[in-house]
Amino acid sequence: MPSFAQATAQERRYFWLLLIFAIVVIGAGMGLRDPWPSDEPRFTLAAKQMVESGDWLFPHRGSELYSDKPPMLMWTEAASYTLTRNWRVAFLLPSLLAALGTLFFIYDLGRRLWNRQTGLYAAAALLLCFQFVYQVKRAQIDPLVVFFITAANWGLLRHMLLGPNWRAYWFGCFCAGLGVITKGVGIIALLMLIPYAAAARWRWDGVARMEHGAWWRWLLGLPAVLLAIALWLVPMLLTAHARAQNPAYLAYVNDILFRQTAGRYANAWHHLHSPVYYIPILLFSWLPLSLTYPGTLSRWWQRLKAKDARILLPLGWIALMLLFFSASPGKRDVYILPAAPMLALVTAPFLDELLQKRWLRILGLLFITVLGTAMLLLGAYALAAHPKFAANLAASRGFDEGEQALWWMLIVIGAAQLTLVAVLRVRRAAWAVGGGMTVLWLVWSLWAYPLLNDSSSSAGLMREVREKLGPQDEIGLIDWTEQNLLMLDRPAKDFGFKQPASTQYAKAMQWQAESPSHRWLFAQDTALGACVLRDKAVSLGHANRRAWWLFKVDAVVPGCVPTADGDVPDASDTGD
Repeated sequence: MPSFAQATAQERRYFWLLLIFAIVVIGAGMGLRDPWPSDEPRFTLAAKQMVESGDWLFPHRGSELYSDKPPMLMWTEAASYTLTRNWRVAFLLPSLLAALGTLFFIYDLGRRLWNRQTGLYAAAALLLCFQFVYQVKRAQIDPLVVFFITAANWGLLRHMLLGPNWRAYWFGCFCAGLGVITKGVGIIALLMLIPYAAAARWRWDGVARMEHGAWWRWLLGLPAVLLAIALWLVPMLLTAHARAQNPAYLAYVNDILFRQTAGRYANAWHHLHSPVYYIPILLFSWLPLSLTYPGTLSRWWQRLKAKDARILLPLGWIALMLLFFSASPGKRDVYILPAAPMLALVTAPFLDELLQKRWLRILGLLFITVLGTAMLLLGAYALAAHPKFAANLAASRGFDEGEQALWWMLIVIGAAQLTLVAVLRVRRAAWAVGGGMTVLWLVWSLWAYPLLNDSSSSAGLMREVREKLGPQDEIGLIDWTEQNLLMLDRPAKDFGFKQPASTQYAKAMQWQAESPSHRWLFAQDTALGACVLRDKAVSLGHANRRAWWLFKVDAVVPGCVPTADGDVPDASDTGD
């Protein structure tokens, strides 16, 4: 396979243009916002506490250990901060780098298996996939998982289709192990062995011929997986054993190794959906890439009948991954995101031909037209009619001003997309689709980020809290969210995160009573019941769809502890 240095000047220029385009689209808005719920503040808070405490093995959420996910994302965010010294950049940097890495691996597979044009089409198709860009512009675990699984597939496919290349195979297995310590599901990359075994057994075209007696080399893939897992697992277990006098560490080990992996898969306790849940995701969340299905399905079938292993292995892996996640009662749209790069890869060989088809160009224009019209009409209707949903949004998000700017933003996006459709029309429909998606991401990132940041991140709420505290004052948190502690940006006392609100409240009362003149409590309204006199407390308004209060001991009803539903129990129920 010719190296990149052997590419023509035009091919190199297209590659760098695509790379720059990816950086602009995905990186737009970095530095303009803080972490937003639901997951971003949790991981950034854990990373921040790693940096401040020096304990990188055991993530914390306030005073409690956080065992829902392995620490890989928190490590990368903490490492990014040590380089940038800016959390607004650091918390999004791992997702940006993971996205660029994923795009590179897909480009490289396309050029190696077919040609450079196919590699460019594969990366461009993935970059147009709505769910992919939406996720990689967020600081969640999924971009890293997609990167490690795609890297694993890159190594496996290089070995199985272009090999033998045992180093690539072992690299792929190692990356699958890194995926395991990122979210637990990285091991699904090894499902690629099943369609490979079928292709090798029935001698499909394109399968690499392996030397006789190489079975032991295949087995070395398992130590490669285990080595990657051991990078985290061994020091974590040794440290937990050394701290065994604290039962929280043993509970952490049990939860993260069993309940959050096999337990979550077999007996999911949330996000319960039917086995066909992922069908709408494949159709709508992967737009506009999914518009190619009518053309690619028949072409895939033709290549499968011709025994083309380059199509069988990625498609077979996608099918197995869908079966794997459909079998679990717990389902989320992001679970199948690692399949998107492989879908882009097997779509790319046919894109040059498909883009000449009038039906696909019309579908693309129709998609951007519907999207642009919906945004234009929604924005105009909200501005003109002031509907109830607009008022509710403003109230729940704590908008003091800027609500109209949000609707103007939708109008601008819709008008720009419809303009592209009118100017480029059917002949240049591909550019209209690409331009329409680019407008969406750039305007959203550069306009909505600063507009929504104060309310979405709780930055405005916690800034108001800081302004009301004196230099000697302390603050405790009741029934708090991760963004509250993260954006407070000063020491705070919490009384647990998973503890019931009534338990937190009771502990907070004891803490506040030790120094009533200097200790404030911060809580959401539903946690207080009738135990706090609102006329003596400070109302902080709404943020993140919740009402918040700040109060000192003079606002507290003595001997009262709220129940779970906010009612006031009898004095005998308080234990006093």
